[in-house]
Amino acid sequence: MIASSDTPPDLQSVGFLLRRPREGDADVRLRLGRHPDIYRMFGAGRSFPGLFGHGEADAWVTRIAEHPAAWIIDQDGLVGEVRLDNINRADRRANFAIGIFDPDRLGKGLGTAVIKRVLAYAFDELALHRVSLRVLAFNERAIAAYLKSGFSIEGRERESALIDGEWHDDIMMGILAADFDTRRNAPGNE
Repeated sequence: MIASSDTPPDLQSVGFLLRRPREGDADVRLRLGRHPDIYRMFGAGRSFPGLFGHGEADAWVTRIAEHPAAWIIDQDGLVGEVRLDNINRADRRANFAIGIFDPDRLGKGLGTAVIKRVLAYAFDELALHRVSLRVLAFNERAIAAYLKSGFSIEGRERESALIDGEWHDDIMMGILAADFDTRRNAPGNE
């Protein structure tokens, strides 16, 4: 893979690295597959296929490689992804997304640490003013990590996701540069 001038840098932190794709990542992503409990938090229903094929793994790596602000979460190997989507330079804002695919890595503070590291990059390096996200209301673990990282709940979009025949709300969250103190929110200051 050839890096372009718009390729984001690797982001080192305590206990993990946010990096660009490399050889072998598609094989690791293939092995991680689609854990049903994790994919439910992403909005997938029970009928969502659990199998993850070679083509999907290759496409996932390509998408990360071509994205202007996406990283593989590496904690002794690939465990997930994190992205700043829809970066708007004029309004200095972006959307945030994270996915940890390894169920053994959940609930141990990794997500919160990754969120804080990407926010530090967004506010300090990219000079963004605002970062927003949406999360399913029943994804309490993610909401707790976002709140711990400095996001505020800004609203609720009622019955916006139909999952397994039931409607679920989305929670709208955001954080402003002024709300994020880089020193206080540095990884390791959990």
